[in-house]
Amino acid sequence: MTAPLTPSQPPRDQPPHDPWQQAAQSSGAVPMPAHEEDGPGMKTEVRQAAVIAVVVAVCGVLLGLLWLWFAPRVPLIADNEAVYLKDTEGEQAIGVDGTFALLSLAFGAVTGVVVFLLRRRGGIPLVVGLTAGSLLGAVLAWRLGIFLGPETDVAAHAESVGKGVAFDAPMELKAKGALLAWPVAALLVHLGLTGLFGPRDPEPYPLPYGDPGRAEGGSDATGA
Repeated sequence: MTAPLTPSQPPRDQPPHDPWQQAAQSSGAVPMPAHEEDGPGMKTEVRQAAVIAVVVAVCGVLLGLLWLWFAPRVPLIADNEAVYLKDTEGEQAIGVDGTFALLSLAFGAVTGVVVFLLRRRGGIPLVVGLTAGSLLGAVLAWRLGIFLGPETDVAAHAESVGKGVAFDAPMELKAKGALLAWPVAALLVHLGLTGLFGPRDPEPYPLPYGDPGRAEGGSDATGA
């Protein structure tokens, strides 16, 4: 009698055969650690985004001071009945809004470039922090310019200077859409720089048995 043939069992200590791992090792590809591929981690990214939002928002103080410095003044004059514009055909009011919008665009471009240089990897938390900080900074600049500008109580100001004496109107932002100039500019500049100069995704591992498409094409060509 002969013993029945049974498949030989591999040793328990020997690791299972993995052709993909052998192909990666033979091609010299070294898998990257998980923390390098995924970045520093979501908690760290959220923390960094919060710091960036606060720093960018504080820059609104400088924007408010520059707006107060460069914006044209709107002259008013009062009589016994009411307060009027001294120059009815002047464009100072439009200049106030335009100055704020132009300065906000410049601040958006600068903050977008600086944040990209500090964090080239980018990420959704970073973009959200930059946008939120820019919007808060614009609001802070707007309110600070009004607070430090001419007297907001026009009637009391007219009474204090006297009848027929010109005085400056309070700072006012009539086009509230100018508040979006800073965050929109910062977002576009940062996303543009990230798309052009940001880090690229790693290349996939090469196929261990060659390209199936090429193999099929080669077989077709051989068969032809």
